[in-house]
Amino acid sequence: MQPETKSPKHEIKEVQETTCCIVGGGPAGTVLALLLARQDIPVMLLEAHMDFDREFRGDTIHPSVMEIMGEIGLADKLLQLSHTEMHHVSAQTPQGIVTVADFDLLKGSKYPYVTIMPQVEFLNFITEEARRYPCFQQVMGAQVDELLEEDGVIRGVRYRGQDGWYEVRAALTVGADGRFSRVRKLAGFEPIKTSPPMDVLWFRLTRKPDDPEEPFGRFGDGVILVVINRFDYWQLGYVIPKGGYQQIRAAGLEWIRENVARLMPEFADRVDELKEWKQISVLSVESSRTPRWYRPGLLLIGDAAHVMSPVGGVGINYAIQDAVVAANILSGRLKYGIVSQKALAEVQRQRELPTRFIQRLQSFAQQAVLAPALKARQPFTIPRWVRMLLSIPFVRTVPARIIGYGLFPAHVKKA
Repeated sequence: MQPETKSPKHEIKEVQETTCCIVGGGPAGTVLALLLARQDIPVMLLEAHMDFDREFRGDTIHPSVMEIMGEIGLADKLLQLSHTEMHHVSAQTPQGIVTVADFDLLKGSKYPYVTIMPQVEFLNFITEEARRYPCFQQVMGAQVDELLEEDGVIRGVRYRGQDGWYEVRAALTVGADGRFSRVRKLAGFEPIKTSPPMDVLWFRLTRKPDDPEEPFGRFGDGVILVVINRFDYWQLGYVIPKGGYQQIRAAGLEWIRENVARLMPEFADRVDELKEWKQISVLSVESSRTPRWYRPGLLLIGDAAHVMSPVGGVGINYAIQDAVVAANILSGRLKYGIVSQKALAEVQRQRELPTRFIQRLQSFAQQAVLAPALKARQPFTIPRWVRMLLSIPFVRTVPARIIGYGLFPAHVKKA
């Protein structure tokens, strides 16, 4: 597939120059921008929206990310923001509560829990820190429309701003613009997709003061619910078979309300808050990877390079680790305004194995646990031998470490 080109060119209001142009203000893009700015490397962050606030974004910050924040001296400050802590991954089944992962058992971890914080607060925090450095620039409402290419090398982007068209010329362009990456498409990259056997309906219900704090999950007969604490409300993820939304829509909102109340009797007094379909957001679950993350002058990271399933909530964790590895490898070269294709390939080499490993595990969990649970016509049960195995503390540390850190967790390279 050839890169997209646009002709004729737009009338350009201004040509801007920087060393690294990052497209996408999600976790990967903002953290990479901060890490480069801390080393006095000129960086421009382009975000298509006017703010970072989105409905039902992933809000989990894993132990590995907290340690990265600690390495750059920001962990304590970050934890001053409103957040909750998830110390266990547990599910309510007809046989009782089953704990799958226990972060409290992670010996040596400075942050033995998953921090749950609205992603908008995290992104605002990171960009506020980046603005302390004069070499950092941030442009909101910047719709990237073209890649600038000269002699086979990407030299920057052309974007539509609030008052016209602009060019950004840069030694390195980074696509960190998410699962529907415009940069990836413009570069001619085609991801290899899989089709996990589920989608998720997201909606919210009021949270009462005497409700529990930790997130939890419930398994019923053909129903899976994930419940996440958002302080003044609960975010509910109603897991459905892949492509099943229209069938559920035909069954009506009352059918959803009845299922939620049946599976979670403690919420029966508030399911009537769900009154309109516009209160429900549909997440089409996808898992994919781009075979090659780079071209001369261009690098993809985060969801632009590899889209994660929501299983384990590890997408943010892996995106930020991509950013750390990219900063570690490329910052020394970027100080001189150069970056080699070999260095870009090294970023992918270090991050590809951990990414493919976790995607394989997510796929296994979906096929072995979630798909059968969604097909079950009676209450889903966990085999006795599995429950006995999970009663052993050491066993519960394995998924906790995989979810919390992954393979070869990244650390910020000391200057």
